[in-house]
Amino acid sequence: MKRLIPQHICALTPYQSARRIGLKGRIYLNANESPWINTVKCKHSNLNRYPDFQPYELLKKYSKYSGVAKENILITRGADEGIEILVRSFCAPNHDKIMFFPPTYDMYAVNADIFNIKQVVIPILSDFQLDLINIKKNIGDIKLIYICNPNNPTGNCFLRKDIISILKFIPQTTLLVIDEAYIEYSLVNSFTHELTKYTNLVILRTLSKAFGLASLRCGFVLSNTYIINVLKKVLAPYPIATPVSDIAVQSLKLDNIKRVQKNILKILNNKEFLVEKLKHLSCIKNIFPSNTNFILIQFFRSKSIFRYFVSHGIVIRDQSHKIGLKNCLRISIGKIDECQDLIAALYMFEGKKL
Repeated sequence: MKRLIPQHICALTPYQSARRIGLKGRIYLNANESPWINTVKCKHSNLNRYPDFQPYELLKKYSKYSGVAKENILITRGADEGIEILVRSFCAPNHDKIMFFPPTYDMYAVNADIFNIKQVVIPILSDFQLDLINIKKNIGDIKLIYICNPNNPTGNCFLRKDIISILKFIPQTTLLVIDEAYIEYSLVNSFTHELTKYTNLVILRTLSKAFGLASLRCGFVLSNTYIINVLKKVLAPYPIATPVSDIAVQSLKLDNIKRVQKNILKILNNKEFLVEKLKHLSCIKNIFPSNTNFILIQFFRSKSIFRYFVSHGIVIRDQSHKIGLKNCLRISIGKIDECQDLIAALYMFEGKKL
């Protein structure tokens, strides 16, 4: 078996998703999901027939929602497939390189490892902004650059002028991929309006976060028609199941979009409430600004806090192993009662009364 499996796959450490880690609790604030169940109902027929390669009605709905033309959209199985298919389409194993900026979403590195693609890693600066000097020094023969904006797990947006600067100095043979999984929480920071200006810009989107459809696995790649057509060559023949397409179309109807927008406002209000309460705790060293539905917090004793939360049935995400994030825990913003439970647990940890 060892001779059967390529060496780089033998050495591969798989992505540790929230479900794969397997912690159990009563409150889940570890995967940046929407805490509200999406009310869209599944209605479909003809399951004996293969689905459309790219369902027209879904393309039409997402085009209207995003303001991007249908021919500039590719529907994928979550943004994760978008990350993967870009590597498969544009990178040759043992030859091409991708660049990314940790701490960030781990799937950029995991996909590079799976396909044996070289990695150029430029850590973000201490203020969580891009290191333009070192990016420019190492841009050379990079094929793909992945920028998570807003960034996971730090929660911040990168300076717009810095991303535009990168778009201007990279060669046309380098694609800049902006992962906008969390953009609904900070729409003003989207780069969709730049797609017509830069032919090497790619944007990733998803229905997993703000739309509350994480289990649906529906995402989108936005770019120019040439890039979209290249990706279509590599994409699986039937990537979007009929029930997935049907639910996604319903979720993009105006009444549901309005519901999603109301939920986004609730999340932002709950985040403000949570941060204000956490400011008064001595176990916290720093609460980092967030443009997302989660906050990154640096504790003085993060391991103890993490274990304490788990013992009280509250599951969050430990980020302390990541570069520059010593003693940091990431907490998704839940419903107001979940936020209150989390605050109560921390106050008990400190022996304080609310």
